[in-house]
Amino acid sequence: MEKDPSSDKLRGYKGPARGKLTEWGVSVWSDVRILNDAGSVFEGVILPRSETADDMHLVIKMKNGYNVGIHVNRVRSIKELGHKEAIYKIPEKEFPHNDELPNVTLLGTGGTIASRLDYRTGAVIPAFTPGELYGAVPELADICNLTTKKLFGVFSENMAREQYIALAESIGKEISDGVNGVVIGHGTDTMGHTAAILSFMVQNSPVPVVVVGSQRSSDRPSSDAALNLIHAVQAAAFGKIAEVQICMFGPTSDSYGLLHRGTRCRKMHSSYRSTFRTVGDIPLCMVSRDSFQYLTDDYLPRDPQRQVVLDPLYDDRVTILYYYPGMNPDLVDALVEKGYRGIVIAGTGLGHVNKPLYPALEKAIKQGVHVVMTVQTLWGYAQMYVYDTGRDLLDIGVVPLDNMLPETAFMKLCWVLGHTDKHDEVMQMMRHSINHEITKREPHNGYLILQGGLPEIEEFTKLHWK
Repeated sequence: MEKDPSSDKLRGYKGPARGKLTEWGVSVWSDVRILNDAGSVFEGVILPRSETADDMHLVIKMKNGYNVGIHVNRVRSIKELGHKEAIYKIPEKEFPHNDELPNVTLLGTGGTIASRLDYRTGAVIPAFTPGELYGAVPELADICNLTTKKLFGVFSENMAREQYIALAESIGKEISDGVNGVVIGHGTDTMGHTAAILSFMVQNSPVPVVVVGSQRSSDRPSSDAALNLIHAVQAAAFGKIAEVQICMFGPTSDSYGLLHRGTRCRKMHSSYRSTFRTVGDIPLCMVSRDSFQYLTDDYLPRDPQRQVVLDPLYDDRVTILYYYPGMNPDLVDALVEKGYRGIVIAGTGLGHVNKPLYPALEKAIKQGVHVVMTVQTLWGYAQMYVYDTGRDLLDIGVVPLDNMLPETAFMKLCWVLGHTDKHDEVMQMMRHSINHEITKREPHNGYLILQGGLPEIEEFTKLHWK
């Protein structure tokens, strides 16, 4: 039987830190007041330490929700004010039903929006079921009738062929059962990949399919989990856009969320809450707790009479080759030898690689490997006819994908190869835009990067930064 994680009263503490707790007669989960050598007072609950933590600090969670570490040599006194039992599991609550509200299904896959802190290791791990999320975010009951189903409990880097197919099939079933919208709880690291593949596997949806996650886990005061979930459920229940979308923070503040098209969205910062950006276009919509501000009318509208097209095919013998100066051709040779059927190149500039790669790429293409070109600049188009190097690659048989994002191209090629391995058919499907993965042109405001330090930008950020 697994040991109760709260049974060790000094859990994770060792050496001087353990001795300090013993000296003052307190333990993990004691509500304490600590006085340090500078006369500062800290009040909060003593937290367990992870197995890899040092032995010189006591860690408490203060009333404001933040954690603070106090060096044992600076502690002058510890007074116990009470004791709070550890809660390792949020109880699930049955979601109330209201006949006047729309029906939404939340499919759980894991990720930070469905996670907790493991005090044994200090890691954030998948733990919350979707039903537990309602226990933490009761506001959801004011928006819709929510059905929650946990499909998997994995970090997003562990999403792969098996999960993509199962997820698409589950979405199709929920739509066939008549739900008004589908929400997918997902880790943010590969959320863009999943939104892209679902855009090909679940086409012509009559209702919104909204992928949502959070950058910061639910135990943190700055967590974006609850608000992102509220916005996503709002979009699924009442939004007009019946496409696969990503719903995450818009600005760094709690002002509103943004809905991004699944094929044109990318995670652009490792920790910012406003990490997701629409690339080469503008977002679809701003969403708040009770309103929508649509930024374009170029979207598939909600239509309950429309029949979803479910197409969950996937061949994972595909890779992205991120070109760098001096890349050797043996990389391409090795991919062919290992049986890869598709290579997405993220090339420099307008879609270029060095000349030593040409023979290896030509050989790969002659052996039936499908090679396509995207650009690592992310914004802009692969325009390989401009320079001799690009035209030489075209002659070899490398096919440009205009302004398709490398990750989207990767997911689409996996999906296309699930249908056919005939080169002409593969390239016809790759070049045919299904859901804005290729756009005829980028809007004038589809590329905006504010560069800090410049006087005009500093003035702008002073006025608008939140």
